[in-house]
Amino acid sequence: MKVNKKIIIVLMILILNSVFALPVMAKGQQSFQDPLVRIKDITRIQGVRVNQLIGYGLVVGLNGSGDSSSALTTRTKSNMLRRFGIDLSPSQAQSENVAAVMVTAELPPYSRSGDRMNVTVASIGDADSLQGGTLLMTPLTGPNQQEVYAMAQGPISIGGFNASQGGNSTRRNHTTVGMIPNGAIIEKNVKTDFSSDEGVTLILDNPNFMTAQRIASAINQRYGYNSSGNNFAQAIDPGRIKVSIPSYYQGNQVSFVAQLNSLLVRPDTEAKVVINERTGTIVMGHNVRISTVSVAHGNLTVTISSQENISQPPPLSGGKTAKEKETKVNVKEEKDSLLVLPKGSSIADVVKALNGVGATPRDTIAILQAIKEAGALHAKLEIM
Repeated sequence: MKVNKKIIIVLMILILNSVFALPVMAKGQQSFQDPLVRIKDITRIQGVRVNQLIGYGLVVGLNGSGDSSSALTTRTKSNMLRRFGIDLSPSQAQSENVAAVMVTAELPPYSRSGDRMNVTVASIGDADSLQGGTLLMTPLTGPNQQEVYAMAQGPISIGGFNASQGGNSTRRNHTTVGMIPNGAIIEKNVKTDFSSDEGVTLILDNPNFMTAQRIASAINQRYGYNSSGNNFAQAIDPGRIKVSIPSYYQGNQVSFVAQLNSLLVRPDTEAKVVINERTGTIVMGHNVRISTVSVAHGNLTVTISSQENISQPPPLSGGKTAKEKETKVNVKEEKDSLLVLPKGSSIADVVKALNGVGATPRDTIAILQAIKEAGALHAKLEIM
């Protein structure tokens, strides 16, 4: 009798362990699928941003691959030469070794006068290629076109080529767009303020209520409460977290922001299915779920072919040779596969099931769209 009691006690312990282990296992699985990331990898500091610059210039030194007879290019060349004391009319300045281009760049935050940055050069005329060309000094301005923030100049690298001979041509990559590494010198500083007396504000790359709250909780767990007994961090909305600077970090905001960015959080991701129909690419998040649904997969192929047959009459019958058209209809239907996906199926279950019915990527796209229309796919369906 004692032995039986011991066996019962052991069984009860095993059952309780298995019951309590299920949430732990689920939590561990969720932790594995939602990794810890640094705050700096999913947010940016409000006020810290790049600024777009644009300019118009000329590319010279092209081997006959520039603009042919663009009025814009010839007038620009004439105006440029006039600044060097050479007075030519636009008709006299025609040349296929020059191309009119637009120059774009992004001014990095915290850049200083004298720093260099990359620029992109793109043809706006009918030039065939910018290969071997050199951009002449071009001022880069902001959206208001009033202040010059950088000057660009230098040889262009297009990463491709154009070659033609005897009517045959070969092209690699886009030859009318190129880049000048470190081709612009910054002339004017742009003031960047990442903090104020009230603190710093974190901006989420992908606004999410849960992620914003987790970031605020991670910061508060690290720094506790301020002198007023309030939290240092507060999630204002799904995209912003306002963080107060502790008194012992006043005057040393850089160190505070560096530590802030290194804190680890577990971002929340929404259930989404992204489909690219052009390439047949399907990307699904791990938290995509479906209700119980049946999927039938099968293709019907109908082939109609016709051919002309010559009918010869018997000898000495007096008949005439005739043409007969014979039409054949061939119907081929693949064996239908009916599959039932249970409710709560995960992404692994969905993929395994669709592969099990022999669905190709394009078939899978159609099936997912149909499941979404049926209301059984509990995720956002985004088609690129």
